[in-house]
Amino acid sequence: MEPLKFLVYLLVMAGVTYLVRMLPMVLVRKKIKNTFIRSFLYYVPYAVLSVMTIPAIFYSTSYLVSAIIGFAVALVLSYLNRSLLTVAASACGAVLVVELVMTYLIK
Repeated sequence: MEPLKFLVYLLVMAGVTYLVRMLPMVLVRKKIKNTFIRSFLYYVPYAVLSVMTIPAIFYSTSYLVSAIIGFAVALVLSYLNRSLLTVAASACGAVLVVELVMTYLIK
């Protein structure tokens, strides 16, 4: 990529990121009292994190089956209130085991 084109892209991304963070502080001066808007804003980070993470889970492995099993393990353990480290390590372990089994079965 050309350095000038990269610099333009970088500046546009920096400007957009800055505007998204700066505009709410400038435009909304009073405390938000509407319960619907407050509850909506409360759940936005969780929705954004889910939208960014879940597709990555299913496209990050060699086999879709291993991604589904890893996701299921993570869901079950998180439902059982296990720690983040336990959930992540168990899901990764499940994916590893399924990937090894699938690789062995296909060869």
